[in-house]
Amino acid sequence: MTWQLGALVVAVVTTVAPSRRVPAWVAVAAVAIVAIAVRIVPLDAVGDALDALDAPLAFLLLAVPLAVNLDDIGFFASVAALIGSGRHLHLGLWWLAAAVTVVFNLDASVVLLTPLYVHLARRHGDDPVALAFMPALLASLASSALPVSNLTNLIVADHLDLGTGDFLVHAAPATVVASTVGWLCYRRTLRRDRVAQPLGDRPDRRALVIGAPVVAWLLLGFTVGERFGLAAWMVAAVALAATALATRRVPWRAVPLGPAVLALALGTLALAAAGSLQLERVLGIDGPAGEVVTFLTAAVGANLVNNLPMVLVFLEPLEAHPDRVWAVLLGVNLGPTLWVTGALSTLLWQSTMGNLGHPVRARHYARIGWRVGLPAIAAVLVALLVLP
Repeated sequence: MTWQLGALVVAVVTTVAPSRRVPAWVAVAAVAIVAIAVRIVPLDAVGDALDALDAPLAFLLLAVPLAVNLDDIGFFASVAALIGSGRHLHLGLWWLAAAVTVVFNLDASVVLLTPLYVHLARRHGDDPVALAFMPALLASLASSALPVSNLTNLIVADHLDLGTGDFLVHAAPATVVASTVGWLCYRRTLRRDRVAQPLGDRPDRRALVIGAPVVAWLLLGFTVGERFGLAAWMVAAVALAATALATRRVPWRAVPLGPAVLALALGTLALAAAGSLQLERVLGIDGPAGEVVTFLTAAVGANLVNNLPMVLVFLEPLEAHPDRVWAVLLGVNLGPTLWVTGALSTLLWQSTMGNLGHPVRARHYARIGWRVGLPAIAAVLVALLVLP
């Protein structure tokens, strides 16, 4: 085992079994700094990680305070007041989160729906954390259907010249399977008993007048912004500026520096150790066994080092084995249902929940994620072997 791979293993252990006294991001950053200082990891690896992660990290840092500002305005509470209850409310919310993830992207789903679902839960007396798990889970389960649904899809599509039609044929059916199985498992975890007295608040017209144009801008920017040179973080920056004018403040304390540092440090160590991971051998395994091993390697790797660095280390080996692209993409996209550091979207969700007053620890996320994600992953693995 090379020293680079050893440093990566140490960092991963600190995220899987974090110390109660030292935050995981501090420990991982310390490992990366020491590895660079003793020249186990070249300084260029930091630059490579920044080049790959600068845009999603910028979005992460801007999106959480944006969600806080929209919540402070009262927008999410007002929208929740407009949504009535019903026998199939939870089912409708599940598929709404799936649709937002597919059509816009997983970050839009987490940023816009997490606070909304928390307020809906409070309004109807449900468990806010249980209901808010919907966008977190579907950010992984439903993010493979289209190139725009996930940054991992865009990276691979650009590298291998894949189009929307390719995703509709090879990834969309698996997305339907994952989302359907995910719902069947999730509804068993949803608490049926009332946890609080339902609220009867009315929508605040001012909050809707201020927030609606901001949300419309976000959805439009996430959908077509790239065509006009507007990255998702730029769209979020404009929206944050607009809400800051309305609230007359920027919630600096809500900026998720810890998750951003964690993702950057893991990305640096993963890219430095890429040559030692022997992914060419994994992709070179023939037949159904090769599909299974590739899928599981991608899923486990995403949870260990975050899915964006993981998909980057797969790019070069995929050039020689393009037939394994769907196993890789489905693996890195679905894997983060199991562990909160698996994707920036789940780190974004965790930070948002903390700012909403409902902190979710990694073990709690894993407890729900394994119950929902593991059966969905198993179903997708079967679909991967059966579907074209």
